[in-house]
Amino acid sequence: MREGAVAYRVGVDIGGTFTDLLLLGADGGTVIGKTLSTPADPSEAVEVGLRPLVEAGAIARSARGTLVHGTTLVTNALIERKGPLTALLTTAGFRDAVEIGREHRFDLYDLDLEAPRPLIPRYLRFDVPERIAADGTVLQPLDEAYVRRLAAELRAKGVRAVAVCYLHGFRYPQHERRTAEIFAEVAPEIRISLGAEVAPEIREYPRMSTTAANVYVQERVETYLRGLLRRLEGLGAACEVLVMLSSGGVATVETATRFPVRLLESGPAAGALAAAYLGGRAGVADLLSFDMGGTTAKLCAVVGGRPLKVHEFEVDRVYRFRRGSGLPVTIPVIDMIEIGAGGGSIARASALGTLKVGPDSAGAEPGPACYGRGGQEPTVTDADLVLGYLNPDYFLGANAARAHLAERGADPRRMPLFAFGGAGPVHAYYLATILHLPAIIVPLGAGVGSTIGLLAAPLAFDVARSAYGRLDQLDWAYVNALLDEMVAEGRALLTRSGVPADAVAVERTAEMRYVGQGHEVAVPLPAGRFDTRRVVALAEAFRHAYTARYGRPGPDVPLEVMTWRVTCSGPSPDVDLAVPRVPGGAAHRGQRLAYFPEAGGFVPTPVFDRYALAPGAVVRGPAIVEERQSTLVVGPRGRARVDARLNIVVELVDA
Repeated sequence: MREGAVAYRVGVDIGGTFTDLLLLGADGGTVIGKTLSTPADPSEAVEVGLRPLVEAGAIARSARGTLVHGTTLVTNALIERKGPLTALLTTAGFRDAVEIGREHRFDLYDLDLEAPRPLIPRYLRFDVPERIAADGTVLQPLDEAYVRRLAAELRAKGVRAVAVCYLHGFRYPQHERRTAEIFAEVAPEIRISLGAEVAPEIREYPRMSTTAANVYVQERVETYLRGLLRRLEGLGAACEVLVMLSSGGVATVETATRFPVRLLESGPAAGALAAAYLGGRAGVADLLSFDMGGTTAKLCAVVGGRPLKVHEFEVDRVYRFRRGSGLPVTIPVIDMIEIGAGGGSIARASALGTLKVGPDSAGAEPGPACYGRGGQEPTVTDADLVLGYLNPDYFLGANAARAHLAERGADPRRMPLFAFGGAGPVHAYYLATILHLPAIIVPLGAGVGSTIGLLAAPLAFDVARSAYGRLDQLDWAYVNALLDEMVAEGRALLTRSGVPADAVAVERTAEMRYVGQGHEVAVPLPAGRFDTRRVVALAEAFRHAYTARYGRPGPDVPLEVMTWRVTCSGPSPDVDLAVPRVPGGAAHRGQRLAYFPEAGGFVPTPVFDRYALAPGAVVRGPAIVEERQSTLVVGPRGRARVDARLNIVVELVDA
């Protein structure tokens, strides 16, 4: 499939409300599409969006293409708890680790605190007789007869998925692997996920939770992706399908079905990549990505042209904005914070008489009331329509956004807001005002901005291994061998996916901390082998990273490494969108009443055609700029100009 030139590339992002599509031809020509999502079968919306392109000849039936896909399928599957009957096998005495969780209470003063509900109920969690110590000593051999009996029993009871996560399995996986071999013999139809493969990192609770989540959604993801491939074949679209990972890389269908938990933040990750890519082309390396669609609004810091990345995420939170109230998953993920509701979020009066927006959403079916599809409850989009684009004071996460950025050493006062998504440009002006940001950047085609990130993402995969020890006592021969093994694993996966071996780029990092500290800091590792002579340089690199993160140096105590990480990636595709010809018609389309609190209410507001604004054009607020998939609201303090790539840059000036 990778031999010869690719005639076209398609980015498809399936959100909770809309499915966005961007077709990029070999000549740079583009077609933008947007259709309502189909929750019952998300691939139906993909077919609906692509069929007109095939019928019109924009996608030739004989041409080769690539479709890069972002989806909320995994998140929805975990929230809805609609997976198959799933069991957990763990070391005897540890089956309640997923129930106990962490000792930390995310609200110390709530006596009725509701903890996240484990994905696998207690009656399906089994204590397996086996035990390997932290140093690799086998304290109790695996009871293979017990595993064999259990496999037969689970098969008879209709269990279709099993997570295996033994104590210290991340470092010594032999018992987990042997368990998988026994299940393959006794019950080959049962899907197995091993903690040693899915999340080979220290800390039992998140590793078990991640492994359980992976196998729980595996069947649904594989069924969906196979169905999508059949729909594409039925259309006559000869596409190779790639899937966006939460880390910002893309993977083949084979990799995505093996590690489906890595798709959790698939769509939002694409948005952050789009902001980084387009911001870089506009000459802005540091910015805040603001993605507001039909269901949520998310913020992400892009520093040095790259979105910040973390290695733990929460899904299915009991309390939407409360960290610690969801199920932890240990995966590489672009670091985002949900700061508010989306366009389809339903508004209502709370018991105290205050305005509450979300978390319920009108979604795609029936959608906001103004869609005329049967929706009866008021949503953010309805308010935008009635009030002429309202001051978004309902962004309840504005203070949380400040804290999120401060914790990561980012100073938002010097970072412009890169706004996209169907509702992002509508609300960007007042969000930027709240956060005291200097400017707003809105790209052409902002309503389907995430699809640009899908097409700009390289094939990539992250490999992690926890092998902890004090920096001054590490076995460097073991560390070098471990890193070599991780690089080989990542390279092999990418070369099987079609990336030439000499085109694979490798980045290595170490998660380090002061001895006894509770959290780690990611430290980039230089190329080459390690030995005791490089300890001083590595320690200095840690202190530099620590100071950049926390604003001050740490104590003079020994250091330790907890986890080693390797990222292997292929070349980044070029997304050179053809700049559309600026029509000769007038940009000014008239005016309508719009609400601006600074003006004391509704005021006549000029409306401009996005496609008729040529580079160099200047628009002073208040103003509204319309394009087919989104609308930009410029408040009274805004001064908007169009740059050479047709981005609209809104500078916030004093009155």
